[in-house]
Amino acid sequence: QVQLAESGGGSVQAGGSLTLSCVASGRIFSIGRMAWFRQSPGQDREFVAVYVWSNMSTYYADPVKGRFTLFRDSGKVAVSLAMNNLVPEDTAVYYCAAGLDRGEDSRGESYAFWGQGTQVTVSS
Repeated sequence: QVQLAESGGGSVQAGGSLTLSCVASGRIFSIGRMAWFRQSPGQDREFVAVYVWSNMSTYYADPVKGRFTLFRDSGKVAVSLAMNNLVPEDTAVYYCAAGLDRGEDSRGESYAFWGQGTQVTVSS
């Protein structure tokens, strides 16, 4: 099993910044990619960004390109999502996810392990 622990959520005003972190534990050798998704009440879960371990590549959903940056934390199986220029539309519960396969995948069904989520609220 893989366990994922998210942290860093909070409330900010529009234009502000937050950084989310996700630390993996357990059978971390099986992880091929780690991603962030988000979900607002009544909405489907939305892909945000993914980090692929095999080639250290990142991929971003269009709404966050140029504003969010996903990077690996040094010395551990963990990623952080630096969110800048936040807008109210970014308000959601953000979930960290890990998958066994290598390569980019924006489908939630492709990720076997999920964290509990952390709330991000952006006010205008």
